[in-house]
Amino acid sequence: MKQIRTLLLPFLVGMVLACPAQNDNSGISAQEKKQVIDSISTILESSYVFPEVALKMTDFLKIQLQDNKYDGIKDAQEFAQKLTEDIQSVSKDLHLRVRFDPEGIARRRNAELSAVDSIALAERRLRNNRRSNYGFREAKILDGNIGYLNLTGFFGVSEEAGAAAAATMNFLSNTDALIIDLRRNGGGSPAMIQLITSYLYGPEPVHLNNFYNRADDEQTQTWTLPYVPGKRRPDVPVYVLTSSSTFSAAEEFSYNLRNLERATLIGEVTGGGAHPGGTQIATERFAIFVPDGRAINPITETNWEGTGVEPHIKVSAKDALETAKLKALEMLLKKNEGKEGAFFLKWAMEGIQSQMEPVTVDQKILKSYAGDYGPRKIYYKEGALYYQREGNTEYRLIPMSQNKFRIAEVPAFRIEMLKENGKVTGLKGLYDSGRTDQNARMGK
Repeated sequence: MKQIRTLLLPFLVGMVLACPAQNDNSGISAQEKKQVIDSISTILESSYVFPEVALKMTDFLKIQLQDNKYDGIKDAQEFAQKLTEDIQSVSKDLHLRVRFDPEGIARRRNAELSAVDSIALAERRLRNNRRSNYGFREAKILDGNIGYLNLTGFFGVSEEAGAAAAATMNFLSNTDALIIDLRRNGGGSPAMIQLITSYLYGPEPVHLNNFYNRADDEQTQTWTLPYVPGKRRPDVPVYVLTSSSTFSAAEEFSYNLRNLERATLIGEVTGGGAHPGGTQIATERFAIFVPDGRAINPITETNWEGTGVEPHIKVSAKDALETAKLKALEMLLKKNEGKEGAFFLKWAMEGIQSQMEPVTVDQKILKSYAGDYGPRKIYYKEGALYYQREGNTEYRLIPMSQNKFRIAEVPAFRIEMLKENGKVTGLKGLYDSGRTDQNARMGK
């Protein structure tokens, strides 16, 4: 049995381990089933974080085998899935997972014997990591000067991953609030959690988490770092988006910040996996991810295993981002009421509200707005209004009220239709700076 240690947890294992082999050699014999169960049982009993639970799992697998529960399974992939279901049914631990991966196992064994294969494996991992940009999928500045980070994984802090983290956090360093989106984040490395969290605190150390490891029978601690490249933001309001797919290290990040009262969590209760571990080879064709440790939060003295992390504001995952934008803008507007910049924040808030509560305008009213307004033209087609200026790009107008419209592609500009005595007389251009301009309707 050979163990492959990895910082990436099961929901990200696909980034480190090869995808299961897709070939015709996926059948499985009764002898191999017994061999796999014997090997997995040995691994669980020697490595799983809770020894007494490990014994219950192995006893259950052996009873299932003796009772011929696996006889009807002819496909190796299906057998791996069934074993996963069985051990999870006993342990309730979603990190435990059996994989059928003969090609991936062969690559790793070859890498231990051959320098050429070892280099090839390292290059393969590097390509995969770069392709996903080390989890930093998207970073942008939203209306209202709100930073947004879509983080899909917490990769180990290599030179390139650390540089990606530093570049992203510094790009967002001048925003007035920060949204970190973990709705599609399946976990990863505590080291990246440590690095990103350090940008949200000053240089004084903050205790983030503890980890118990069965093999060493000891606890290790993680704290914020005394130095990070670039600007720290200890005072920036932080919002973390979660879903039921937010798992493992992504849950740790959320749980840490929630209990430190450093962030507002918005979305769904997370998946509930708090046991880190590694992938071990069971046979030539099967491997298993085995948690050999557990998180112990220094504040709660427990973790989120089996329960998930509870958000402060519960909404569906699909509504979490818009909710966070609105909450951030409400907070910033309250902070800046009566100050320069309040108009800009109100502008952004109106835009978010119109997205969350779409307005419907009667087709007859829409048609009445169509016409020429000097250099500007309003068209009606296919049930919607379109705006064009002097032959330039044509944009669809999205109703914000019965006479005000926004353009998705041009968030700094809006149109207000003007009426006198029930008749459309012109339009007014509205800008997020507070400036306006106006054009009279031509020909009517």
